[in-house]
Amino acid sequence: MRRSVPAALALVCAGALTLGACGGDGGDAGASALGTEAAAPGETLPPVSEPAAGPASAGPSTEDFGCLKGKQKDRSILFKDTDGNDVHAYETGTGTTGVILSHQVDNDVCAWIPQADELAEDGYRVIAVNSNGSEVEEIRGAAEVLNGQGVRKLLLMGTSKGGTASLVAVPQVKPSVAAVVSISGRSRFNAMDAAAIVPDLSLPVYFVAAEDDGLPADEARELSALARNSAGAKLDIVPGAAHGNELLREHPSVWADIKAFLAEYR
Repeated sequence: MRRSVPAALALVCAGALTLGACGGDGGDAGASALGTEAAAPGETLPPVSEPAAGPASAGPSTEDFGCLKGKQKDRSILFKDTDGNDVHAYETGTGTTGVILSHQVDNDVCAWIPQADELAEDGYRVIAVNSNGSEVEEIRGAAEVLNGQGVRKLLLMGTSKGGTASLVAVPQVKPSVAAVVSISGRSRFNAMDAAAIVPDLSLPVYFVAAEDDGLPADEARELSALARNSAGAKLDIVPGAAHGNELLREHPSVWADIKAFLAEYR
């Protein structure tokens, strides 16, 4: 919050309100107006600080995650989750349909870079999140960034805990989510309970898991059965034991099916 301003300055701001110069959110215009005011005799004006970036804004980041190369480094961004914490991410593409990609515990954003670039080539605006551990809040923050960039339709996709977070985030995200893909997603992860959310989802949901991956396969079946109100729920259990992004690498046809699913609801 801004500190109280001396009475003389308050009168100036009152006169400037019609110009939007001293609003609570400030912005560049507000900072300029405050910066040009002189202190009354015997008074010292408080220093003017730049307004903090809100969750709907994103700026460039120097983080390359150890995998970005060449022009990819220019797509590294920093934004705030809805709790105000920093989130590093990779953003690419253009258009009014956005995709948010969330990774699994033992990966980082690098696991999604090839798919993010491919989706960008297909006309999507993509944010692949490098998780700070807030899960749902970072997805919500990414959605606000995309909304501020003109995205009007949103698709969520995640692997393992990222799949769980994508499902749980659906009711909390604006713009409204058009479809979700959960790859090796768990029914429950830490405080996230996808099994409690999925029965109320009416949007299309695509569950993917590998047969020999243990609980993720069992829970994909569980979640698919719970998705009784989903218009277009889909379950795909593939051979093998690959988990999350590894499943996509081992089964290129699954990635092709996922892209077709996203295109149907873009």
